[in-house]
Amino acid sequence: MSASTEAAVIHRTGIDGWRWFGRLFLVLLLGFTVMPMLWMFITSLKTGFAAMQYPPQWWPTEPTLENYWRLIDPTSSVGQDFLRYFWNSVWVSTLTTILAVVVAVPAAYAFSRFRFPGRTFLFFAVLLRNMFPAVVFLVPLFILMRVLGLVNTHGSLILTYLTFGLPLAIWLLKGFYDNIPVQLEQAARIDGATRFQAFFLIVMPLSTPGIIATSIYSFIGAWNEYIYAYTFLTRHDQMTLPVGIQRFFSENATDWPGLMAATFMMSIPVVVLFLVLQRYFVRALTEGAVKH
Repeated sequence: MSASTEAAVIHRTGIDGWRWFGRLFLVLLLGFTVMPMLWMFITSLKTGFAAMQYPPQWWPTEPTLENYWRLIDPTSSVGQDFLRYFWNSVWVSTLTTILAVVVAVPAAYAFSRFRFPGRTFLFFAVLLRNMFPAVVFLVPLFILMRVLGLVNTHGSLILTYLTFGLPLAIWLLKGFYDNIPVQLEQAARIDGATRFQAFFLIVMPLSTPGIIATSIYSFIGAWNEYIYAYTFLTRHDQMTLPVGIQRFFSENATDWPGLMAATFMMSIPVVVLFLVLQRYFVRALTEGAVKH
């Protein structure tokens, strides 16, 4: 065997080794991610006594769906509250997503296509907010919402979620617009289209993956948020799911199976949404990394 052949074999062996190491790492990472969800689901199938057994019962001897039926039963007090919290979360998250897209699309397009004084400074100033933890803005935003009369309303959450979601949404969409050739718009303008028509008929269809990714990000952020919802909302009928499921905690005991069932049902919309639309999300994240 020649020296060059031996070197090629060693090089390929090294590549295969790293490839298998990467696969093993991904399997471990997948297990680390899936195991909490799996244990949460198993606990939700147990009775209250079985959930408190020690050593833990890894699979219930008598699995039951009673905890889930109780949550979706509109005739029970638990079901009424859970369905109300669920609807509040859907309403707040959906409206936040729609407004985020409506604002982020023209803002990102302006940053991508127009040149104006202070453009670079303003763009990075938009991202500056992400350098600080959310709790830093808790008291100032609460005071602002109280002055505006929005405490105990869903409007306070929607405005707050827009404040935190728009910077990354604009950044994602700008990277996407940067990779759409401006010549396509120029050709449409030559054919008699206005700038708005060129944007609506040419750029918008091509930017669909970026818009979908922005929508996913905005929806997940609003759906899972807890700190501001806990601070701004005290009325029982206005609470969202992250705050509302606290009713499973009481002074004397905690309904762990009911809590796990509610948490599992809360995670289902986000997981399904991401699995269905993940290719758009990944494409939007990587699109801005390569200039065409």
